[in-house]
Amino acid sequence: METVFNRAELDNFARYYGFHYDCCDSAVLIRDFCIAMERGLAGQSSSLPMLPTNLSPGRRLATGKKVVALDAGGTNLRAARISFDEGGRPIVEAERSTRMPGSSGPLSAAEFFSGVADFCEPLFDVSGVEGIGFCFSYPMEMSPDGDGLPLAFCKEVELPELVGRPIGRGLCEELSRRRIKTPSRTVLLNDTVSTLLCGLLQIPVSFPSKFAAAGERAPQKMTAEAGPAIGFILGTGFNIAYCETSIPKINFASKTEPQIVVCEAGTFSFRYRGILDIEFDAGTKNPGTFSAEKATAGAYLGPLSLHILKRAVKDGVLRFKRSAELLAMERLATKDLNILLQTPLSLEGPLGGLFDRDERGALKTLLYIESILTERAALTAASMLAAVIEHCGEAGNPLAPVRVAVEGATFSLYHFLGEALRARFHGIVNAQGPRFCLMEPVKQASLFGAAAAALMV
Repeated sequence: METVFNRAELDNFARYYGFHYDCCDSAVLIRDFCIAMERGLAGQSSSLPMLPTNLSPGRRLATGKKVVALDAGGTNLRAARISFDEGGRPIVEAERSTRMPGSSGPLSAAEFFSGVADFCEPLFDVSGVEGIGFCFSYPMEMSPDGDGLPLAFCKEVELPELVGRPIGRGLCEELSRRRIKTPSRTVLLNDTVSTLLCGLLQIPVSFPSKFAAAGERAPQKMTAEAGPAIGFILGTGFNIAYCETSIPKINFASKTEPQIVVCEAGTFSFRYRGILDIEFDAGTKNPGTFSAEKATAGAYLGPLSLHILKRAVKDGVLRFKRSAELLAMERLATKDLNILLQTPLSLEGPLGGLFDRDERGALKTLLYIESILTERAALTAASMLAAVIEHCGEAGNPLAPVRVAVEGATFSLYHFLGEALRARFHGIVNAQGPRFCLMEPVKQASLFGAAAAALMV
């Protein structure tokens, strides 16, 4: 018997298993996140490590000098030679991309550094490369010399030997072994920090005029003086970075030159996990950790959805002719789920191909369940962003709004998630009166931000 679409039944199903967005209280999430931030900054036990970066956005950006920029993400490793003109616009040479080492199975540290060196070695074949900016999108402890020591790996990447090892030094040693002259300055940073730096470069310092010509933007220098910036990642992973004036655990305090801090928001202890979230978590490579990321990020939305849809079939909430094949599916990538969500009537992709054109009730049921998950991800992420703004005491200035720089394919491409997140964020931050915030995607954030960090003097 085919499913008859029933909203009330589906809402009750989602509430019973604890993944409905109306089970989440935004005010409680904001309070929890703010408390975790304060504890992490003080060096107390917290699900948010609040990692200092030793980077301040107030430093000058050197122009006309070339650096090699690297971006190690959850899926791809990218690289390019980059410089900036006087207006802060990037000039890109020899951009290239490959699969992220460790994303197809575990690698040793030697294998990782050798693979990265093989990939980026051709970028050093010209003179005048004065630095390396390495965007390494995993939790890291930053050292005063700009290097980074990974604390853990997520996004299903397996590089266990790299934990606690300085990434910049390891890469430079491998390049030196190959008789490549390495630059004197190597800077490691998180993709969230790269995104924040790009926000300072790319997002206007005031609300853009609707009368401006398409693509018109006055040159601007990297500065936080005209308004604060937040770096926000919603792609394979999930994270937030912002500028902090007080970090008690390292005795840092400065209102004039705040330091960028990476929250590692994906590790936040998300209280609104349901039965199916917990079951799904037990089968991941890092059970018991990254609970917020597993409710929001692209690495997990597809696999989590498959687990929930299987329960819907077993409970008789979702019924269609080939439901046994869904139960037998071993994996569902988020990109494959998104194919069906974007064009459901085309019945494309590994999931869409299981439905007949006359099974409209079952298809509506699946889409409704997915919309609940999307709204929960949007509400969760929006609440955490609002918590950072509240922690900083920022109401926004009509002439200099808070700039939330966004990077990630999940935000920009996953069906309705970006729209839902914007709407939730606007509603939350303006609940007590107007606040002034811009949420804008930035281009090539990881590479451009890495290059900017290597050129900050």
